Amino acid sequence: MPDRGPAFSVKIAETEDELRAAQALRYEVFVRELGGGGEMVDHEQGLERDRFDPFFDHMIVSETGAGRVVGVYRLLRDDQAQAAGQFYSEDEYDLSVLKSSGRRLLELGRSCVHPDYRGSMAMFHLWTGLSGYVAQHGIDILFGVASFHGTDVQALAQPLSMLHHNHLAPPELRVRAQPDHFQSMDLVPEDALDGRNAMLGVPALIKAYLRLGGFVGEGAFVDHAFNTTDVCLILDTGLMNERHRRIYSGARASARTGDQTAAQTGDQTGERAE
Repeated sequence: MPDRGPAFSVKIAETEDELRAAQALRYEVFVRELGGGGEMVDHEQGLERDRFDPFFDHMIVSETGAGRVVGVYRLLRDDQAQAAGQFYSEDEYDLSVLKSSGRRLLELGRSCVHPDYRGSMAMFHLWTGLSGYVAQHGIDILFGVASFHGTDVQALAQPLSMLHHNHLAPPELRVRAQPDHFQSMDLVPEDALDGRNAMLGVPALIKAYLRLGGFVGEGAFVDHAFNTTDVCLILDTGLMNERHRRIYSGARASARTGDQTAAQTGDQTGERAE
């Protein structure tokens, strides 16, 4: 029989040790690999954490044989955001249009996979866990900040402009970067875009949400602490057409069966999404 690689399990972290394992993986990816930082980063213990962690659900993927956490997603429902006092993304984006919609919201963040497990089924198990979580809680709209590595906006002009011209959210979903930090994404005229190279510059996680019918908010946020340029992704599950649903369900099915070639929607690179 063909070797399908390591086996994985997915769950919501329930213990302090599981949370610390998630924070340790985040440190490995976002601090060591990508050069990020933050007020509550614990360099001595190797933990990437912030004041929102106690309010989030932390979805973890573990390799069952080794027992190590190799993938992380953190999830914040609107009821949890009320307890926290805000959504994480509100430091960067005005979410009024979503919060006033009366629909069930889920903020996604800190999506990453350990470098040794990229190209494995780990990320697809995160997607499977996420789809189950969305169904369990009756979520209507998923959103979160996703990142381009680096803070040189001109170097990112083509992909940012492509997102602005081709994937801007409709008005009823269009969050906007906070005015004090608003960075226009309309940097290259639409008729001057190099579509192929622009798309090559888009991180895998953002591409995955675009394939599912996702949009971006208006404006970017340059996050110097994390060494990233952030955009806000929005996915309205009610607007997913049959093609989008087939992609989504295909990722879920492939994660269950171990068929990686059937699922091409995951982020394998450890990009931040919050």
